[in-house]
Amino acid sequence: MKLIKSNSLKKVLHYAKPYQNRFNWVIVWAVLLSIFAAARPYLLKQTVDEYIKPEDKQGLLVYIVIMSIVLLLEVLAQFYFTYWANWLGQDIIRDLRDKLFHHITTFKMKYFDTEPVGKLVTRSVSDIESIASIFSQGLFMIVSDVLKMIVILVIMFFMNWKLSLIVLLAMPVLLFATDIFQKKMKVAFNEVRNEVANLNTFVQERLTGMKIVQLFNRENIELEKFKEINQKHNKAWLKNILYNSIFFPIADIVSSLTLGAIVYYAGISIINGSNQSTIGDLFAYTMLINMLFNPLRQIADKFNVMQMGIIAADRVFEIIDSQEQVQDNGTKIASHFKGKIQLKDVRFSYLAGEEVLKGITLDVEPGETIAIVGSTGAGKSTIINLLNRFYDIDSGEIAIDHHNITNYTLESLRKQIAIVLQDVFLFSDTIYNNITLQNASISRDEVIIAAKKIGVHDFIMTLPEGYDYNVKERGVMLSSGQRQLIAFLRAYVSNPSILILDEATSSIDTHSEELIQKATETITKDRTSIVIAHRLATIINASKIIVMDQGQIVETGTHQELLAIPTGFYRKLYDSQFAVEVE
Repeated sequence: MKLIKSNSLKKVLHYAKPYQNRFNWVIVWAVLLSIFAAARPYLLKQTVDEYIKPEDKQGLLVYIVIMSIVLLLEVLAQFYFTYWANWLGQDIIRDLRDKLFHHITTFKMKYFDTEPVGKLVTRSVSDIESIASIFSQGLFMIVSDVLKMIVILVIMFFMNWKLSLIVLLAMPVLLFATDIFQKKMKVAFNEVRNEVANLNTFVQERLTGMKIVQLFNRENIELEKFKEINQKHNKAWLKNILYNSIFFPIADIVSSLTLGAIVYYAGISIINGSNQSTIGDLFAYTMLINMLFNPLRQIADKFNVMQMGIIAADRVFEIIDSQEQVQDNGTKIASHFKGKIQLKDVRFSYLAGEEVLKGITLDVEPGETIAIVGSTGAGKSTIINLLNRFYDIDSGEIAIDHHNITNYTLESLRKQIAIVLQDVFLFSDTIYNNITLQNASISRDEVIIAAKKIGVHDFIMTLPEGYDYNVKERGVMLSSGQRQLIAFLRAYVSNPSILILDEATSSIDTHSEELIQKATETITKDRTSIVIAHRLATIINASKIIVMDQGQIVETGTHQELLAIPTGFYRKLYDSQFAVEVE
């Protein structure tokens, strides 16, 4: 009974509320199924005792017709019960999966920094499917079996209470074995789910990083690691199989011994002519014992299925109940930004006690293009993450157009800021859909005009099917420079108020960089822009250059002003990184 009181089960059942009528009908069909199923043995007893033994052919024919009708009704009840229970389960997990996916998309980036993607995939796919089994193979099946057992016991006592007592004496043994089996299987199923998540995480990471695996000849090393994880998964399932292998033979033995006792007692009674039992009783009890004990042993199996579904539900609700999402309490709609950005004594740390930004204060005027430079780990990209509210600051304030960014709704804030990242992500879809991201308000003509404006149209038209060319997973059909150009066009057609280029030209060829430089001039005109780059050509014409080091702004000025400081950070950076470009 502890299983039925599970909080996760209550939460799952809460999702059945929109389908209350269907839920009620499933219960109705379960009741009818139990009645029709239990009626067959009783009708068989009546047929044998009242018509076969007295050789009443007419009455026998009538009872055969009645038994056929009952059997047909049982088949219909079984069909509707099974179909509606599965239908209900599938609709519930559809709603649950929608909520889980939506919840995940609202999480802070910090959550994805620590949680393996494979684990989230497992929760969203296989764990959700396991929850469906609560309805299709678990809860309703258990209810149906329990009802069937109750009706069967009532009929058994009505027919012959002495034979029924023999059956009752055997039931505690089976119930005790079922209880132990259920507890053992709960632990075993928990281990199975853990190992499935570990296996999915490992495979997902290695498939994503297959280039690294092959580049560094790690095929055999990764295979050995996979074998180790796979072996643990195998052992978890073997434990599951072992418990099943022990329980079901025990249940069969108890059932067979009970049947033997019934046959012996009823047989002696019939031979002695005591009239305590009839041949019809013998026929009926042979069926009834199987119908009583089979559901009992199957209930243990269905409890296991349900147990696995509830364990899966525990894991899914652990994510749904987590409060990792960005707090979207803003009420101000950012329809369009003038573009003034202010950071006031901003402090931030990814890990508690390890500050990445140490009191950053920065002003960016509307329409101004600023460049942020500095060594790796200086905190350049962190500023971008905070501006988009991928993370929330520890202290200080970030404002756009004199309003704290937390005052804006998250959707409208991000809609006005476009980012081109160094590591471009493209979906397995057409170039057109990767540019518009399924935004119906951006027409194909607008995309083509924008592509021509920044010089990308000709490159796209050289591809098979042009804008309808499928770039496959992560855009593997395109070069890094081509992916960068698509990402740039994606940002351009969104018509942002603020543009951010996060090292967007650090890994492309000269021709692609020339295209982006041309596009940059077009898109940054009269638009606030922040450029983070390692290439001199990207930042030399910036209105202002911000030099960062170890989470602090150490210098501010134009290219010429900063070069004029002989021992300055920018001068050292220029001499070490940019001088080669100049040559």
